[in-house]
Amino acid sequence: MENVFKTINPEFYERYTLIDGSKEFWEYMSKPLRQSIRINTLKGDREEILNVLLENYGEVFEEVPWCKEGLFTKVEISGNSLEHQLGLIFLQEASSMIPPVVLSPKKSALILDMAAAPGAKTTQIAQYVENEAVIIANDVKYERINVLISNLQRCGAIAHVTMCDGRKFRKYPEKFDFVLLDAPCSNVGMARKNYKYAKIWSLKEVFSLSKLQKQLILAAYETLKSGGVMVYSTCTLDPLENEEVVDFLLYNTNAELEDIGIKSCVKPIKEFEEKSYTSEIEKCLRIHPQCYDTEGFFVAKIRKP
Repeated sequence: MENVFKTINPEFYERYTLIDGSKEFWEYMSKPLRQSIRINTLKGDREEILNVLLENYGEVFEEVPWCKEGLFTKVEISGNSLEHQLGLIFLQEASSMIPPVVLSPKKSALILDMAAAPGAKTTQIAQYVENEAVIIANDVKYERINVLISNLQRCGAIAHVTMCDGRKFRKYPEKFDFVLLDAPCSNVGMARKNYKYAKIWSLKEVFSLSKLQKQLILAAYETLKSGGVMVYSTCTLDPLENEEVVDFLLYNTNAELEDIGIKSCVKPIKEFEEKSYTSEIEKCLRIHPQCYDTEGFFVAKIRKP
């Protein structure tokens, strides 16, 4: 049986066979994505909300390994469900929960979420600081801002919403204690959930996004205070958007990478298409679908000396 992605977009199939040609990779890319949710502790105690879920849906939940508020579900929970509408839960992909966990924001801090919409990670950050930090939630598009504001309100998360190109934040150097850059990307990790991401994928767009991501990560780093922490993440698997972007930051600044502490079945890519990246890249986290039965994801934890 021919691989469905080879049929949809042969160039996509060839590209990611270079990156992970394992049988398991394509098997999991072709499997339906299991649902995951995050309990929103801004609306109640974790155990109390979990008991509500167990009462309404039964014993159908499994804890996400890296996020105690995260749950895999064996039944489909709709965005129209009462629990979601009340903000008790957020429908969020499990690997998407990693960046705020790695960021580990603190109360009383000044925090920038540079590309915040639709707000899953922003609301997760807000619950970790219990709404006792100043969060700037930014995005570049008006229609995405509307969704961001809606999710913040539904979840009871407090944040100051701004709309601008993230690169413009370089006007505010050394301002933030924590910065999350969940960068715009080619969404290869999301192709498992919706094949349209594979269909519309092009290498030309990857090159264009890589250029943008390098500009964004430099701007994000400039806004960071000395001693501050930044997390760079994408839901894609291309080294040009992941390892190369982080390598670019390390080469052009005094940034330092820190270990993330989450195990994966694959290692970061240190060589690709005649390019070599610093060995520090090994501290990044690359998750492929077969590792935890999730979307593909990439995360780097960066500290400013």
